[in-house]
Amino acid sequence: MARITLDLAQRARRPSLLVRGALAVTRRQYGGDLDSALAMSHHPGVFWPWGLMEMAGERRRSRLPEHLDHLVVVATAMHLGCSWCIDFGSSLWEQKGLDHDVLLDLVRWREVDRFDDDTRAALSFAEAASGNLDQVTDEMVDDLRTRFGQDGLVELAYLVALENMRSRFNSSLGLASQGFSSGEACSLAATRRRAVGSA
Repeated sequence: MARITLDLAQRARRPSLLVRGALAVTRRQYGGDLDSALAMSHHPGVFWPWGLMEMAGERRRSRLPEHLDHLVVVATAMHLGCSWCIDFGSSLWEQKGLDHDVLLDLVRWREVDRFDDDTRAALSFAEAASGNLDQVTDEMVDDLRTRFGQDGLVELAYLVALENMRSRFNSSLGLASQGFSSGEACSLAATRRRAVGSA
């Protein structure tokens, strides 16, 4: 359950007309309110920089192999356990008509043959950069630079850092899956985290 008021009508101070307009645009674009946007709308000084950064990111031309950018973002959310981000990221994947089973296999990417060496290197970096940063080594970064170039390496680090911000913001405020996707990836990620946590 959200730890912050999301319903605009229940707030002591409603967002400005401009913020409400931006929320309406987001609602039309995604077919419903985004709880993360509603949470950020409490503070315009957070809402606008976040919104501009997300818009610019959507228009970014990826330097990574096709769809790897999106895969890394969902994998980072899975590693961090943010059900809101897994749900939303999975829905974007599904809207592109991409193979849903890829996301299900992403939960156990080390154990399946689906992913090539470049993808595995990127996913390994995503996990390392989302935990204790001592796990990110010079050798790992050099390997990624060789695989993806300097610009691809920068994009990869940016995507992982951005998803860390999203996941930690959403999870800390109790924002959970809204049902944008089929939900299977969320369930598998939660099951996997419980299994790893009890091991």
